[in-house]
Amino acid sequence: MLRTVIATTAVLGLATGCAPDTSAPVKVRALVLSSNGEYTPQEVELKTISDIVGLSGNVADLHGGARIVLDFNDPDLQNATTPESFANALLKESGRDVTANYITQDGVLWPADFHTWNMVTTYYNLERAFDYFHDVTNIPTADFKEPVRTYYFPEFVLPDVDKDPLKDNALYFSANESFLILPFDQLQRAPLSINAGILAHEYSHRVFNLKTYDAQPFPVALSTWAAGGSSPGANILKSFDEGLADLHAYGSTCRSAHGCDTRFLSTSFHGGKFGSVTDDRDLARTDRCMTQSLRDNLRNMSLDQFSGYEYVVGTLLASALYQAGEATGQRDVLLRSIVAAYDDETVATPGLQQLTRQYLTDQGKFTLAVAAGAIITHVTDLRLKEAVCNELMDHLQIPRDLLVGTNNPNLCPASAAGGTTCPPLGNEG
Repeated sequence: MLRTVIATTAVLGLATGCAPDTSAPVKVRALVLSSNGEYTPQEVELKTISDIVGLSGNVADLHGGARIVLDFNDPDLQNATTPESFANALLKESGRDVTANYITQDGVLWPADFHTWNMVTTYYNLERAFDYFHDVTNIPTADFKEPVRTYYFPEFVLPDVDKDPLKDNALYFSANESFLILPFDQLQRAPLSINAGILAHEYSHRVFNLKTYDAQPFPVALSTWAAGGSSPGANILKSFDEGLADLHAYGSTCRSAHGCDTRFLSTSFHGGKFGSVTDDRDLARTDRCMTQSLRDNLRNMSLDQFSGYEYVVGTLLASALYQAGEATGQRDVLLRSIVAAYDDETVATPGLQQLTRQYLTDQGKFTLAVAAGAIITHVTDLRLKEAVCNELMDHLQIPRDLLVGTNNPNLCPASAAGGTTCPPLGNEG
């Protein structure tokens, strides 16, 4: 794939360059997944761009050359008393605006070097993720706040993990409300920023933070619940965040030319030691079940100890919801219902934000049934609600009597009986 880009750039180097028009929409070539599973240069429109050279616009603002260090032994971090001062302490080098290089051919801008290809594709994929959440899940434009600072190839250092800057990752970093597009090393086939599904996954984390955590850089529920020993509430929140991010990433692929892809990770995590990542998180698998050991870990581990398991529990949630949406033909309806469940002040149908606030002093009451109930109460179609209930009872092993709406008519209907795929674990809440 990279050889294709280099060859294309070499040919276009013979064309005549000129200062590009920066007014949106801008026609430009980006690396887009084609129907044959390869990333190829395709003409796209950037609809929200205001500076095509600096790659900034209403959705994102790319910034290069930054150095971000999260070291809890850093005196600057220890002395930070506000989210703003903490974010400033993280940023050891602020970096600069990026500069993209283009060649114009037939009114279309062609990136003239690899980093421009990568940055243009990054902006395009963030714009597609924005469009998905705006158009499919009905989030108003104003709710997204300002464009997201997107650090392109920063040095991101976590001394507790590795003294060297991290690579091969793309993430939403709530501590300074930014996306980090890290340099790639081993993931050469399709660097993560080129994979639209992966950036939609990261954009989902931003939406979850905006809605469930009220845009807090350091979510109160997570920090409060993680302060003690076992942290079941925090573990559930992290699992929901990861699982729903995969589900939304899948939903975003359904708007692409190559169609819905439950294995959207595969073009980046491909073969060898990476192949298992795709298999483990393929939403189309129907054999995923909560186990006793996983449920024990969810309940008894601290948030640090639970690290890694949030993907396992998250995949149980995501695949269960995927099956419900596909079986009823109401994928988009379900995706909208899920986002509506993040934040709702209605007494009869509280959202996840409101439930975490309600149980802030007793996270043991924020159970899987309570968290799942936030989604269930926002599904209004009876057939879809029944399907969601059946799948969650089965794959997450949530006891039926905790979800059937005897006291809350917005929960599961009496017709919901669970499923038979997974072996029962008992009637514990």
